[in-house]
Amino acid sequence: MSSLTSAILWPFAPRLRRGVGGWLAGSFVVAALVAAPIVSLALLAAQGSGDLWPHLVAYILPQAFRDTLLLLGGVGILVVTIGASAAWLVTAYDFPGRRWLEWALLLPLAMPTYIIAYAYLDLLHPIGPVQSGLRALLGYESPRDLILPDIRSMGGCILLFGFVLYPYVYLSTRAMFLMQIASLVEVARTLSAGRAGVFFRVALPLARPAIAVGTSLALMEALNDVGASEFLGVRTLTVSIYSTWINRSNLPGAAQIALLMLLVVVTLIIIERFARRRQRYAGAAQRQRKLTPQRLGGWRGALAVVACLVPVLIGFVLPALYLVTEAAKRIRFAGISPEIVTQTITTVTISAIATVVALLLGLVLAFTARLAQRAFSAMLLRVASLGYAVPGTVLALGLLAPLTAVDGWIDDTSRMVFGVGTGLLLFGSGAALVYAYAARFLTISTGGIEAGLARISPSLDHAGRTLGASALGVVTRIQLPLISPALLSAGLLVFVDCMKELPATLLLRPLNLETLATHLYGEAARGTYEDGSVAALAIVLFGLVPVVLLARLGQRRIVARGRTAEPVDNVASDSLILGSAALDAAPVPASGPQVNGSYVSGTDPRT
Repeated sequence: MSSLTSAILWPFAPRLRRGVGGWLAGSFVVAALVAAPIVSLALLAAQGSGDLWPHLVAYILPQAFRDTLLLLGGVGILVVTIGASAAWLVTAYDFPGRRWLEWALLLPLAMPTYIIAYAYLDLLHPIGPVQSGLRALLGYESPRDLILPDIRSMGGCILLFGFVLYPYVYLSTRAMFLMQIASLVEVARTLSAGRAGVFFRVALPLARPAIAVGTSLALMEALNDVGASEFLGVRTLTVSIYSTWINRSNLPGAAQIALLMLLVVVTLIIIERFARRRQRYAGAAQRQRKLTPQRLGGWRGALAVVACLVPVLIGFVLPALYLVTEAAKRIRFAGISPEIVTQTITTVTISAIATVVALLLGLVLAFTARLAQRAFSAMLLRVASLGYAVPGTVLALGLLAPLTAVDGWIDDTSRMVFGVGTGLLLFGSGAALVYAYAARFLTISTGGIEAGLARISPSLDHAGRTLGASALGVVTRIQLPLISPALLSAGLLVFVDCMKELPATLLLRPLNLETLATHLYGEAARGTYEDGSVAALAIVLFGLVPVVLLARLGQRRIVARGRTAEPVDNVASDSLILGSAALDAAPVPASGPQVNGSYVSGTDPRT
């Protein structure tokens, strides 16, 4: 369909968007379900914690705030340093192994923070393989003769988190480097700017918005963690919430700490927005040239290889080798435990159900925003996206009161009508976990679906409506088939994130239910590392699936396909949510109004 047709149909858009009231109502319900835990948390905290609050203020909160701020500051510096440097090296320079390292730098994404802490606690133990090997090499006999710094410290926690979370910055920054700066870098080189000058004076300032987005997501992941922080002896706000609830049985006190934690999250978002408030860059509406890498040879090339290889080794290779070795020992000794098989089936089942729910809700939100194109639908989309910014521990606390009330109402109604009680139906069946997973990772599914929809020209929607199709008909017969690759990519990432989620699972699982993550947490708490290695390895293997997807589909460069450069908001979110997989895999209708490979202004929703 030509751009002239789009121009003719555009005045009739309000009439064509009729019949979307049901979609708006559905989006309102989804947004309410996501916001309910936050409202419930505030009401729970308002009840007061009695005599516990003075104790929290005097002894718990000061250390928790200090440790949390130190952790976030250290992790932020480390992920920016590693992620931005690695992204620039693999984009601007050509050195031995660059193509392999380009996707290998994504591998730490498959390693949850609690698993890397679990692995290094045993690897760097005084009688572990690293220190034992060093003593044998240096001729020492007793562990007292060679004492390395303890990994159970703030410094150790920052290092491990930094080496496993840097891919968030790497992905968004590399996307920016690929799309935005080829001509600017070449101009700087012709003006005799050196390598350091080009990076610090041209590339880095342009990448600041993408760095801000990636860093904020990495810090939210660090804030969400409970397993690694607890294993490494760092008392963050998340650990304090868990211990206040579980050890002291004081739910209002835990809710009050959770509200303070939400304040930290909001502060991170405000800082991220402020850091890029006036920094949105877009290239010209023409085919973008790819930055030509400069050849690095000799010691410079070797140094680049080492700089990119070290994060991969620390963040993935060493802990993965440890898990494989320990799992092999365990399997040779006792085989694969039936409990592990049962827990794997349970984890996969709950994660699959939550993924389907998240995708269905994401479809409702994304299609509503597409069909309605109103401020109200955009507001609902933002509210429904809050779940990803809320740590799993906070979300679980907020779900307790409403789900308990619903369980009580179902039980009372069942007794009144059928004479039989249902008990804790939602909590006992794992439905609470499905709710938590879907609410927390709804942003991923919605973002992936929106990325696919952004590739479909609105003129196709208008044409379908003028031919008599209803809003549902446009969705099912036009939009849904075209976004199927983006839908599958989003579903895959939601599924893996559900499998890896630990904080919400620890707090909401039924008493008789164990997942791979909770099994590993229990083994690590008991110090039986070899017994938990099989579960940890299974989680990592599942986590490798989206990394492989990122590596394969990420090779289809946006710039190589002649797409118009997008504002960094879209670049970063598409890269971080789907690693450009949905954008590159989603088909572009041949009839979409384009000029020189770019959408005509006014027809693409991103312009």
